[in-house]
Amino acid sequence: CGSGILFDTRVKDREPLVFGSSGFLYRSNKLMYDTQTNSLWNQFTGRPVVGALTNSGITLNVLPLATTSWKQWKTAHPESLVLSLKTGYSRDYTPGRPYGVYFATNALMFPAPTDDKRLKPKDQVFGLRISGNEKAWPISVFAGGKIIHDRAGVIEIVLIGDAETRTVRAYRSGGNRFSKTGSDLTTLETADGRRWQVTEAAIQGPDGQNLSRLPGHLAYWFAWSGYLGSADQNKE
Repeated sequence: CGSGILFDTRVKDREPLVFGSSGFLYRSNKLMYDTQTNSLWNQFTGRPVVGALTNSGITLNVLPLATTSWKQWKTAHPESLVLSLKTGYSRDYTPGRPYGVYFATNALMFPAPTDDKRLKPKDQVFGLRISGNEKAWPISVFAGGKIIHDRAGVIEIVLIGDAETRTVRAYRSGGNRFSKTGSDLTTLETADGRRWQVTEAAIQGPDGQNLSRLPGHLAYWFAWSGYLGSADQNKE
């Protein structure tokens, strides 16, 4: 479903959960299992769907995550490490090789409900994951590097994205209106001339104000619309 999602595996009154891949799919989406109970979990919603934990009320919290190019990430975070491709197994994990044909086509690998026709099933969206205020925007609206101001329920937000690298980060805006000061979107400016720095954790103001990062991730439209709802396509 084109979705790398970062979950907090700490659950009240339990040891931190450890997950594996079950090999099963539902609506063309992975089902995970936890090693404590072997319950199956929906990878998109973070909820157990088969086994001892079904109907337990547990939902894993989603954490902020960024998809980007290795060059861009390494420039900003030079001490970063990346997983080795030397796995000890014969399968080729060079970027683009696993499922490369699937990602390069418009076809789904398995049937999935795609009733919402405003976007194509495999159009990519950035989805904001605030419980009760989930919202998504097509990656295409970030072409050329864009700053988008919007709301999710009562929360005022700002999204900073670049369609070329599929990089989108969402933050609380605190009612501020930001504009670009350069092409890299790491320094923003408000109408009063104040400069703000964009970091992974927050947008930091000159007076020590921090506007916190909000959880979100990329997804194919068929997965987002099938599980969580719709997308907004015309925000300024």
